[in-house]
Amino acid sequence: MTEQHVPLTDFIEYPPEQMLARATEHLTDIRRRHSIRKFSDRPVARELIEQCILAAGSAPSGANHQPWHFVAIQSQQVKQQIRTEAEALEQGFYAGRAGEEWLDAGDKCQQSLFRDSALADSCIQ
Repeated sequence: MTEQHVPLTDFIEYPPEQMLARATEHLTDIRRRHSIRKFSDRPVARELIEQCILAAGSAPSGANHQPWHFVAIQSQQVKQQIRTEAEALEQGFYAGRAGEEWLDAGDKCQQSLFRDSALADSCIQ
């Protein structure tokens, strides 16, 4: 069985110096990424949330199937429900399923997934 080459119609091949500049800028952006436990209550425009979901939904996956689903939730009641359930799962994880290495790393961080986070008025993605 031979694989048929399928040309990418939207592929852009940048000159080497532009590829390096783009790669360097991308690395800078990646290094600025942080895991956070506190969230702003500043509103987020629906259009921005939709663009982020479109970008996330196009991430590579096995067999290019993108088997994930995203939901933007605005209801404070539903967000509270999610938080309650997630905290219960987290407690179960730390109480028995987490390995020693994971627990030791968590002790150093002194962080719970939800301990310091406020339910933001903006959407949970």
